[in-house]
Amino acid sequence: PRIPAALHAWQWYILPNALLAFTLNVLVAATIKEVSAVGFILTGVCKDIFLVLFSWMFFAEEVTVEQLLGFSVTLVGVFSWSYLKVAPESGAVRFAERLLGMPATPQQPTENTPLVKEKV
Repeated sequence: PRIPAALHAWQWYILPNALLAFTLNVLVAATIKEVSAVGFILTGVCKDIFLVLFSWMFFAEEVTVEQLLGFSVTLVGVFSWSYLKVAPESGAVRFAERLLGMPATPQQPTENTPLVKEKV
């Protein structure tokens, strides 16, 4: 008898919470389908940053300088990863590869690339 009464009393809190949880699960599934594992992790990190900044703006939560610095470094990393995926042939990506001592990424094949290398 107590549970149905409590459910009725809290229905306006439970229903929106359940809908929000369902929406979040659908978004997670769609994100996993569309991006790589690293992209999914980076999306989660951006979500965490958004939640902290939202709490800071609307609930007057304290955000320290260290947190802001960490957010900045993280967002630069997310931007860099995204740029690397979008424009792997750009000069900035090539410069970063040389700076880090990474081997240059091979050129992507085109329509005119032979399927078999000719013997020398």
